[in-house]
Amino acid sequence: MKILLTGATGFTGSYVLRRLLAEGLSPRCLVRQKTVEGVETVVGDIGDAASLARAFEGIDTLINTASLGFGHAPVLVEAAERAGVRRAIFLSTTSLFTSLNSTSKSIRRAAEETIQRSSLDWTILRPTMIYGSARDRNMIRLIRFVQRWPLLPVFGDGSHLQQPVYVDDVAAAVVLALRSDAAVRRAYNISGAAPLTFNQVLETVARLLGRRVRKVHVPAKPVVKSLQWVERRGLRFPVKAEQILRLNENKAFDWAEAARDFGYAPLPFEEGMRREIESLKQER
Repeated sequence: MKILLTGATGFTGSYVLRRLLAEGLSPRCLVRQKTVEGVETVVGDIGDAASLARAFEGIDTLINTASLGFGHAPVLVEAAERAGVRRAIFLSTTSLFTSLNSTSKSIRRAAEETIQRSSLDWTILRPTMIYGSARDRNMIRLIRFVQRWPLLPVFGDGSHLQQPVYVDDVAAAVVLALRSDAAVRRAYNISGAAPLTFNQVLETVARLLGRRVRKVHVPAKPVVKSLQWVERRGLRFPVKAEQILRLNENKAFDWAEAARDFGYAPLPFEEGMRREIESLKQER
């Protein structure tokens, strides 16, 4: 198996690379600029046919952890087919199922349709919100806020369900699905062990940090309207209207099919957060 890995220097991609190497699989990595130590690299871009042609030389398997939200899927899929690639794993996202109509949502949906129409033996994995280190852009913000402030504004009642997934569980799912015949031409939701309300997420983080935090619930609708007004005028604010809207819809996803077909078994949220907090301590 000769693998091309895209997104290897990204947050999730770096964990996938680590998993592959641990399995004795040394992929070629398509990177934009810097090389990746210890593996073969090709400098290029997934939106550029010429660099993809170079990257796919001698490759029979593709693992794409780069975002599908930038419209590159047709070029990537065509290049893979032209190179004779058969097996392919693509990371997508459960944000496809949000009630919000963002631009990237339609692009990602079109990307999945392109993949599913292809001749590749594809598998699509759709993680929920990924966390696990200072690079996650999600839980790290909550951790830092809880560390600094005794009061935390919660926009809405905090009762809507979240199901964050630990980054190494996503990486494990990639490798497991790669080896599973049952996963060919199938799409799976890859979520955390169990859904939690945002209140429970916050309480878990505070408990692990040994902090006492008081939640201050703020009505979401007037805040969203105010932020939308600000954003229409090109002004920036630390919190976006879309982020508040996302917190006020349920985002719980069943991972039973992934467990059945390739043994996916995610960590409980509390254990994943404990590992993230420990990793942050070691970085100091």
